[in-house]
Amino acid sequence: MNRISGILTPHLTPVDDHGRVDEDRLRGYIDWLIERGVDGLYPNGSTGEFVRFTAAERRRIVEVVVDQTAGRVPVLAGAAEANVKETIAACDAYGEMGVRAVAIVAPFYYRLSAEGVYAYFREIADTVSVDVTLYNIPLFASPIDVPTVIRLASECPRVVGIKDSTGDLPTMMRMIAAIRPMREDFAFLTGWDASLALMLIAGADGGTNATSGVVPELTRAIHRAVVAGEIDDAMRLQYQLLPMFDVMLGLGEFPEGFRAGARSRGWNLGPGRVPLSAQQREAIAKTQQEIDALVNKVTQQSVPKDGARCDLPVDTLEQIVQRILKQL
Repeated sequence: MNRISGILTPHLTPVDDHGRVDEDRLRGYIDWLIERGVDGLYPNGSTGEFVRFTAAERRRIVEVVVDQTAGRVPVLAGAAEANVKETIAACDAYGEMGVRAVAIVAPFYYRLSAEGVYAYFREIADTVSVDVTLYNIPLFASPIDVPTVIRLASECPRVVGIKDSTGDLPTMMRMIAAIRPMREDFAFLTGWDASLALMLIAGADGGTNATSGVVPELTRAIHRAVVAGEIDDAMRLQYQLLPMFDVMLGLGEFPEGFRAGARSRGWNLGPGRVPLSAQQREAIAKTQQEIDALVNKVTQQSVPKDGARCDLPVDTLEQIVQRILKQL
């Protein structure tokens, strides 16, 4: 089977005024993302606030996404539950629904050792009936270190990739160097928007980026520019993405900034499930104007779907790389 690649959107989960999953709005949002060129969809990711929904709601979210997608793009479904037994059950359920693969974060709350992380994923990989991608996000869960990724890739055919959200370029390069020679089917995806272009240039296959739920045209254009070998164009586009990501990531409780970004594109996806103070709501309202301006600037420049030039000032590639590295 072909390696997972391109931009797979870890999309927000719309909720209505009563806090319920808004299935109609979710279906409309999925169509909008596909029409704007995303290469896949990623329900139940961190951006989709998977831990804030019940297990039954998570399954229904994937069911709706798979149904609405109707085979137009692959679905990479977040399948992490609170214990290995429930995670395996979710994996099998999503496999039956027709997802391309599942994404599983390492155990959270209880911090596990590297050996514990290995044992967890090995149990899953040896049991499930669907392909598995590892999801490394040490901010929220037990880290998956490079030796563990190499070990799982070499021993478990069902483990077909990793989504790494650290933004650590040398770590990504070490994984690619060790695993690519023995596993051509193993996919490397970056979840850190600030280093998307650099990760792709280094050999990553794609990204699972929260900003792709706001400006899917731009993240796709970065990917396509790198694939076409247009590195200068990719880096200029990356500099459009960077300030948007910084502002949206820094606003309120994650992923409130990305909800604000979706509103800039005409999608009111609801308030989420975390109560906000009056001060927080005021800060979001103030920053909404800044996000609107950043998003409008990008969309007005009409970034072509397959990646192309933009009007940002031209710097040498070396200067651009050095600036991005300072951000990591």
